[in-house]
Amino acid sequence: MPAGVRHARPEDVPDVLRLIRGLADYEREPDAVETTEDDLQRWVFGDDPVANVLVAESAPGGPVVGMALWFRTYSTWTGVPGIYLEDLYVDPQARGTGLGKALLAALARIAVDRGYRRVEWAVLDWNTPSIEFYESLGACPMQEWSTYRLTGEALTELGRTD
Repeated sequence: MPAGVRHARPEDVPDVLRLIRGLADYEREPDAVETTEDDLQRWVFGDDPVANVLVAESAPGGPVVGMALWFRTYSTWTGVPGIYLEDLYVDPQARGTGLGKALLAALARIAVDRGYRRVEWAVLDWNTPSIEFYESLGACPMQEWSTYRLTGEALTELGRTD
């Protein structure tokens, strides 16, 4: 694992939630976060975890200033798992220190060590600094794909279909 990066522990949940809220602010959606500390404890550290979190510390044992929340995917075309990066965020005062790259490098190492073939994520089209950062690491946009989401009443109604 790159210096300053480690697997999150249950006691990191308040920091992880703070970083999720920081990302929501950055993405111009400050009121969109419904996640609670209990949600993170259940879904990341509970009996049936569905996500994983890497955290970045400003110094070993120091404050948590960044995180990468991810989960495993599976490609029917390659026949191999991959990683979906749900959130990557570094506190503004810690940007430019290499922690964002360290988080992505740690995630890439997990993928390679496990025999996975990809790490993928979404980025808002107006987020030029992040796009430039990702492309500087060799990431490529998948311009031919559009993301769809089913939520709320549409999800409920479809779920009731016989």
